[in-house]
Amino acid sequence: MAKGRLPRIREMAGRGYWGTARCALPSFTNVNNASIVTGAPPSVTGISGNFFIDPSTGAEVMMNSPDYVRCETILSVASRAGRKVAFVTAKDKLRSLLSRGLEGIAFSAEKADHARQATHGISDVETLVGQPTPPIYSAEASLFVLQAGAALVERGMADFLYLSLTDYMQHIYAPDTDEALDFYAAIDDAVGHLLDLGVRVGLTADHGMNSKTTPDGNPNVIHLESHLDDAFGPGQRVICPITDPYVVHHGGLGSMVTVHLADPAQAREMAHAILAIDGVTEVLDRKTAVAKLDLPADRVGDLIVMSGRHVVIGRTPDHHDLSHLQGRLRSHGGRYEEMVPLLFSAPLTPEYTAKAAGDPRNFDVFDYICNGVGA
Repeated sequence: MAKGRLPRIREMAGRGYWGTARCALPSFTNVNNASIVTGAPPSVTGISGNFFIDPSTGAEVMMNSPDYVRCETILSVASRAGRKVAFVTAKDKLRSLLSRGLEGIAFSAEKADHARQATHGISDVETLVGQPTPPIYSAEASLFVLQAGAALVERGMADFLYLSLTDYMQHIYAPDTDEALDFYAAIDDAVGHLLDLGVRVGLTADHGMNSKTTPDGNPNVIHLESHLDDAFGPGQRVICPITDPYVVHHGGLGSMVTVHLADPAQAREMAHAILAIDGVTEVLDRKTAVAKLDLPADRVGDLIVMSGRHVVIGRTPDHHDLSHLQGRLRSHGGRYEEMVPLLFSAPLTPEYTAKAAGDPRNFDVFDYICNGVGA
């Protein structure tokens, strides 16, 4: 905004509402998208990360099946209530995770050319948008989502939408670089198109983003499993919940991990040892993490560990391929990526103005946009 690159969003914020909200922790994609489309914290959705140890099998698995979601989505309920719902994501993993029960349109930019009427509620998406299916590692992947949303509204195919972008550009470029500024300007144009169509718009983010490098520009990584092996012997398992198929973004490194201990009776001793590591900011036992972070108890480890603003936590050097990072690392997952924007295209009612002055959450966005804004 200070550089004049967001005129439509500035206009929107000026006549509506502009503030900040807390996201769900861990500040990861699946966790927060699940919370946003349900209006509920992870303790209710059951989604504690992108990756976890399945307690029924002991296997480390991706949490990418709709079977892991423990409650209905706002989108599915709205579709049954008669709204023409569209759920458009950049990443196909979110479309598959969160579209169960939706009687409407659900497709991803990543696999737009795979959308079929029988399975996605729509076909020939590329013709609808007027653009080819974009590469997932691109600015176009996010812009395609917004363009698709506008096209669906223009053609009367949707009147209740959730448009979920990807954070590839934010992982790669700091916010004041030319590439980032051009990207945000393009987002501003796309949001302006939605506003011109008369859409009531709510904007938020699933998480923040920070540089995770040392002063000399190298990835600033704590290999926690290596630390624990050295101090306590092998057997501890550090799970990085940021892990997903899109490793070019972040190399599987984020600022929150969960630790499964070989001997849970050592939890207090290990917690003190971990907290003494430079760059670690918080260590919570399972009971405390469940109570304070609203996490599902059966889908986290014995300890939750978070790191500082410019630090990430990994397992061992062999677990992370950093060759795609090109010497840079921007990531998220911890406390320092918890605060996100919250904007609405119309003023809030007095009741919701008071709520926004308290502790708004990003997963309140549907509540606010449906019930809390004026005409």
